[in-house]
Amino acid sequence: MRFINIFTLILAIVGGLNWGLVGLVSFDLVAAIFGAGSGLARIVYILVGLSASWQIIPLLSAMGSGEFAAGQNR
Repeated sequence: MRFINIFTLILAIVGGLNWGLVGLVSFDLVAAIFGAGSGLARIVYILVGLSASWQIIPLLSAMGSGEFAAGQNR
């Protein structure tokens, strides 16, 4: 389970950075690497979206255990 959490977190970060580039300078890095509208680019976008969805599980777990609230009191 630890591997999938790290892998999905990395993909979610890559997706966030890509969206930051799109917003700041209108540059889509994924499309530049894999080709705009290509099947491989679509797979990357799908994996990033699934990864972000998967990261909801650790977030809810941390919130349920009180770990999230404890971190806010620092």
